[in-house]
Amino acid sequence: MEIIAIEYRFTLADGSQEVFLLELDAHTLELLVERPEKLPGWTNLTFHQCPHCRVTQAQHPYCPLAANIADIVMRFDHLISYDRVHLDVITQERVTSQDTTAQQGVSSLLGLVIANSGCPYTAFFKPMARFHLPLATVQETIFRAVSIYLISQYFLKQEGQPADFELQGLKEIYENIHLVNRAMANRLRSICHSDLPANAVILLDVYTKAFPFTIEKILKNLRCLFAPFLQDIRYLALVE
Repeated sequence: MEIIAIEYRFTLADGSQEVFLLELDAHTLELLVERPEKLPGWTNLTFHQCPHCRVTQAQHPYCPLAANIADIVMRFDHLISYDRVHLDVITQERVTSQDTTAQQGVSSLLGLVIANSGCPYTAFFKPMARFHLPLATVQETIFRAVSIYLISQYFLKQEGQPADFELQGLKEIYENIHLVNRAMANRLRSICHSDLPANAVILLDVYTKAFPFTIEKILKNLRCLFAPFLQDIRYLALVE
């Protein structure tokens, strides 16, 4: 099995470290992890369950998303959101290092894990996890999300299926993710001593809530980058 490994290494203010090695199946992008035999009660499926949840207790007695982030949540429950950390994200291709807040760093880690958590609503973000960009900005996130969505529509068209180039399906994906984030933040608020775990999810949700309202503006601002394609259609013939 080909494996994609991504390591998140947090160095805290006291010099201690929290290290998370995530391994993904390179073909399915499933998260390869051994869950403990007993998970905390707050990971039960029905505990602050998402209002639009498509998972049944017969399938999963535990919320797949909660089960996959439980270790991260418990290991950071002693920090507050604006504690300073040094973050190194190590992949086969590169190392990304930055001094940042615990909230920013944990939010980036959660975004990666949530995409591969097994939640039906987050599965659409698996390609983004494959090309993970730590600590991405709103503009970077929208650029990547739109690009990956349009690639998926290209493949649908190749298979003779209707393709959505108006991004309506992408907006629906983000609307569903907003409900997931909101329910997960409520779940974490009810059990955590620190504000960090819930706020890390809320930070992800800032991007999610902003998406339907900012996408047109951000795409308009990005239009100038594609001037070579737009100024003269003959350019496309030259590169064929």
